[in-house]
Amino acid sequence: MKASIVFLLCISVFAGFSQGRVVREDETGFAECNVFFSGQVPPEGFTEPFHVKICQQYNKEPRFATLYSTKDKIPLYSAFKFTKPAQSEEENWLVEPQIDDPENDLHEMVHEADIGGAVANLGANQALTSDYVGSGYERGLLNPSLLNEKDFQVATYTLTNAVPLNPALSKSWHRDIGKVVEQALIPHCSKMDHLYLLAGAVPSRVQVKGKVTVPESLWLAACCDAPEGWSLGLVKKTNDENSLADLMVGELEKQLLPGVHLFKGNCGKDKQSQKKREAVLQAVSQIRSGEQVGTNNDQETKENGLVRRVAGIIATPFIKLLELLIYIFVELVKFVFYFLWLVVKRVVGTILGGVCSLWNGMVSYLKAISMVLISIPYDVGRVIINIFLGFLQIVQDVMSLTYRILSIPVGFVLHLAAFPYRSICAIPSVLQDMAAGIMGTFSLVIDATAAVLHGFYYLAWHILKRFVPKGSSGD
Repeated sequence: MKASIVFLLCISVFAGFSQGRVVREDETGFAECNVFFSGQVPPEGFTEPFHVKICQQYNKEPRFATLYSTKDKIPLYSAFKFTKPAQSEEENWLVEPQIDDPENDLHEMVHEADIGGAVANLGANQALTSDYVGSGYERGLLNPSLLNEKDFQVATYTLTNAVPLNPALSKSWHRDIGKVVEQALIPHCSKMDHLYLLAGAVPSRVQVKGKVTVPESLWLAACCDAPEGWSLGLVKKTNDENSLADLMVGELEKQLLPGVHLFKGNCGKDKQSQKKREAVLQAVSQIRSGEQVGTNNDQETKENGLVRRVAGIIATPFIKLLELLIYIFVELVKFVFYFLWLVVKRVVGTILGGVCSLWNGMVSYLKAISMVLISIPYDVGRVIINIFLGFLQIVQDVMSLTYRILSIPVGFVLHLAAFPYRSICAIPSVLQDMAAGIMGTFSLVIDATAAVLHGFYYLAWHILKRFVPKGSSGD
């Protein structure tokens, strides 16, 4: 936990306090980034569950808004306002931890190299730098960095604002969009802060390394939400780097998802100025044909260009030296912060380890004392119960012994008293048994005599019957 806190502090310092906050479902639109939409109402019709709304921030201020597809791992559109044309700045690419790991404590964009193992499933829902390496594609910004200045420009270098483009297409897209915005759109919108821009991509079926979807086309929608305003759509096919078609916003919406509406109330369609729109289309047509849009004469332009080139040649060594010094200073600051982070980590780790050991010892001591104090009344109660049970056992033994001692004479007396009664009562039974025996003996003798006589009679009958002739029986 302590290491995570120090890590977050270091990330916030090195990343320049950049933040890309993933907007929660219970928040309206893009939360504080609604200011980048006409009427503060985001486009309608992008309702897939894999669409994630991101409020791109830097130095705690909203810079632009992005609708990101975790399925295609590219932004579907970025909404922004023109600030000021700026020179190219060093690319410092960031990733959004919350897209891959919503439960992560990192609520800010961070450098991919600084994440380490702090984010679970890194790259599962978003593109990483490794997805572009060796692919032949480069990270093309939907919200071009050259249309922004200072902090707004730094905030554009995030992988949630990039789509895979071949180098030639990426260069022509940024060149064309830069010219259209600066030379055609800004001059024909009465107030620059009333110009709302949406830059988007239409996914194709082609993927880089089987992960990041290559756009089928790129588009730009502009809304001048002011009196005598106008709206315009531009489309560039990715298979033709020189293509740039202008069309009505309604026609552009039909090429996107069904039911899509890019601007609230069609950017005040009923109040739009046809004259202004025709002027914008004419300027776009000149840019598409390669003509210079403006009122300065060619000689002045050439002279200014020559002066800028000479000044650039003279200033380049000093600029490079300054960049080197700044780089060395930044690296020294990084080293100092890293060293301090290690020292703080070791000191904090030692202190927290000692505190934890002391706390564990106190907890163990208090636990042991508590167990002893709790066991005292329990042991006293157990002794009292054992004494009471022993006393009851003694009483039971005394009563049992007394009963046994008293039961011996009582039984003898009872048996002795019952002897005459049992003896007298036994005489009739004995006489009855004797009479039965005498009668039985007499009956047995009679039966035996009768049986002997019957046997002699039977024997004599058979002898006479055998030896006496049958004829003499008639005599």
